[in-house]
Amino acid sequence: VQLAESGGGLVQAGGSLRLSCAISGRASSGYAVAWFRQAPGKEREFLGGVTWTGRKASFSDSVKGRFNISRDNAKDTVYLQMNSLKPEDTAVYYCAADLNRSEYVFSQRHIYEYWGQGTQVTVSS
Repeated sequence: VQLAESGGGLVQAGGSLRLSCAISGRASSGYAVAWFRQAPGKEREFLGGVTWTGRKASFSDSVKGRFNISRDNAKDTVYLQMNSLKPEDTAVYYCAADLNRSEYVFSQRHIYEYWGQGTQVTVSS
């Protein structure tokens, strides 16, 4: 299984970006996907996730109300819509897949065996 994020870039504060996470070579059963981010010098932070059937896990307080997650299983793609971006949202964003569970999203990093390479998001003030 391979994951690949795309859609990162430079955006002004208040702007929006949509990140994509394309999953290839997936297992035959469903899987949950989570989004994390890591800013320089900080721990990798759980943002939120989505189950196979589209149920969303609670978002981190830092992004609640501004970020949303969706998925298109036909395209094996999960999206992270980011609105009202702030300079403190600057980070490398990662998606991760949990092939052992389809209907629960964990916030702990060690649960996830499969990760993308990350995509940089930079928000200027």
